[in-house]
Amino acid sequence: MSSDVNPFESLQSQIDDAATHLDVGEDVIERLKHPERVLETNLTVEMDDGTLERFTAFRSQFNGDRGPYKGGIRYHPNVTRDEVKALSGWMTYKTAIVDIPLGGGKGGIIIDPDGYSETELERITRAFAKELTPFIGEDKDIPAPDVNTGQREMNWIKDTYETLENTTEPGVITGKDLDSGGSEGRVEATGRSTVIAAREAFEYLGRDIADATVAVQGYGNAGWISAKLVEEMGATVVAVSDSSGGVYNPDGLDAVAAKNHKNETGSVVGFPDGEEEVTNDELLTLDVDLLIPAALENAITEEIAADVNADVISEAANGPITPAGDAVLAEKDTIVVPDILANAGGVTVSYFEWVQNRQRFYWDEETVNERLEEIIVDSFDALTEAYEEHDLDTFREAAYVVSIQRVVDAFEQAGTFP
Repeated sequence: MSSDVNPFESLQSQIDDAATHLDVGEDVIERLKHPERVLETNLTVEMDDGTLERFTAFRSQFNGDRGPYKGGIRYHPNVTRDEVKALSGWMTYKTAIVDIPLGGGKGGIIIDPDGYSETELERITRAFAKELTPFIGEDKDIPAPDVNTGQREMNWIKDTYETLENTTEPGVITGKDLDSGGSEGRVEATGRSTVIAAREAFEYLGRDIADATVAVQGYGNAGWISAKLVEEMGATVVAVSDSSGGVYNPDGLDAVAAKNHKNETGSVVGFPDGEEEVTNDELLTLDVDLLIPAALENAITEEIAADVNADVISEAANGPITPAGDAVLAEKDTIVVPDILANAGGVTVSYFEWVQNRQRFYWDEETVNERLEEIIVDSFDALTEAYEEHDLDTFREAAYVVSIQRVVDAFEQAGTFP
């Protein structure tokens, strides 16, 4: 990850680029480039040995013009205020491009969760949930999992909120276990939308994704699910990686077996099917048809973009390409399906979960997947329509043109409260 690229500045640059194609005042665009509020809190939590430790945590509520704020909570040592602001902005435009009635939010704690016990993580999570309680709720702000968080942490937050508020409100958070009100299909949703969007891009180019070779950077939930599902579409996964490095075999890898190896050893490195080891940067420049960056933001810099050989990139991660990298890829006519559409399956099925929680009526997995596919396909069609209508340079610009216009419309229809 390139540490010298500010993700919040990247977001603002993307908004500015799209705004040149819209009939929207600069004052409105300026409003849409900044969060409505950011909570920064210090959590003091007792460790297992009785000592106290302090953790800095954030929650950014970027925009609520189209509905309650929505977005994940990540646990990572590199969490920053600007990163959380950027991610909450991307979430705003992500919910808009898939046209679901939610806004954008994001949260995070500066922590390496590997250094703490489960009981310590529970106390840290509940301490953060206590601070969040006045600001969240199924009609206000609905958190979800993100990097290094999952169903366990969401269950803890739900329980803390419901205990403090003396209520039952499963819709306060999404990404929960099924028995706690979670939705079928949620675990695979981000990877599923990534490959559906990639498939649509190949069809747009007049190609069949079944003939594609694929490299996946990042083998967490989104990455490995993307690899598994694209393999089921007939494509050949030739390289995968995680934070420790990667493996490459031009004849193909077994995506599920690679995940099993990672579960057993802690990394895909050393996976027997891999003919050779590659670094994360080397994986990004392999000669493949489809590249899926599924790690952290800013993975593809200007320098790396110059060496990218993929024809199509589908962004499973948030902000994996810097603006300078984007410009290089555009010059090379590389098709980039932007994160705000490609990985929107997570928030879309979170929306489904929220709807099911409020109705107390739950859908089967087939129904969830069918509705997700319909939304991603329709959203891709809206993107390509804007791409052609405005004669735009990139799919990313097209996605922001569509999503910003939807947010602006909601803002203007509501009027300005004094």
